[in-house]
Amino acid sequence: MTPEMRDRLSPFRDAAIEQGIPAEDVERWLTTARPCATLTRDGDGPVVGRFGGPLLLPADVPDPDRPFVASVDLTALPADATDLPLPPDGELLFFAFPETDYGGLGGVVYVPVGTAVTERDKLAWDPVGWAENEAMMEEFPQGPLRLKADVSLPCHGSVGGPSLVLSEPIPSHPRSEELAGLWEDIRDGIAPAGPLQIGGYADEEAIDLDPVASAVPWAVKAIKAAEAGRSDAPVSEDVADWVLLADWQTGMDVQGWESATVHWVIQREDLAARRFHRAFTSIFWNP
Repeated sequence: MTPEMRDRLSPFRDAAIEQGIPAEDVERWLTTARPCATLTRDGDGPVVGRFGGPLLLPADVPDPDRPFVASVDLTALPADATDLPLPPDGELLFFAFPETDYGGLGGVVYVPVGTAVTERDKLAWDPVGWAENEAMMEEFPQGPLRLKADVSLPCHGSVGGPSLVLSEPIPSHPRSEELAGLWEDIRDGIAPAGPLQIGGYADEEAIDLDPVASAVPWAVKAIKAAEAGRSDAPVSEDVADWVLLADWQTGMDVQGWESATVHWVIQREDLAARRFHRAFTSIFWNP
């Protein structure tokens, strides 16, 4: 954790100790802090991406099977904005269909700098042409995204217990549930959530367990099914090998999905190797 991040988290540290949480537990929790990039449509930060806009893809990339959400200019994104091994340049394009039962691969496309691209039909993902799908896309946000360098702490305080019903504090953090709850209470004064977040920890409206951890079993299954032994790249079931690539809080933008969040998760090793086709998209919605 950088000195700047530690200073920024000092109100959280003070509030936790005042709440009666032992200082050593608070300090151990603070070591989990991660830098993240909060992208917003207001503020005075540099423009590092945009919601919507034309869909520009290389000729050899097939039409995506879900709507286009946003693009991030990695050349404009400072290297220290996150702790992720992102490419130093090029663009990341994010795609998602905000349905509660949707999850799968193919929600992220990386376009290296200098790659020739052509504009695609943003409704090609819906060959039937359902009117409600087009209406939903019209609700998607549009416009430049500005960077706000932020710090992120876990929003979840539990891990899965011995059954699907029970949960337990995070190992080595016996006060994790109190600390995560406190962060949710006071984070708006330290690092308010934005509509799109790159890196950091995943968040959603009714959170208990880590959304990344919840997505990993499904992601592993999807990768193995898609590759069926055709790749030597490892697929890890260890949550520690996976990271949040991005969060989209759709409730800030899309009418009717006020309690929905899209998570894009990826193995850190796949991210470093630019295997973005292995990124997994998961959706949380609490109607």
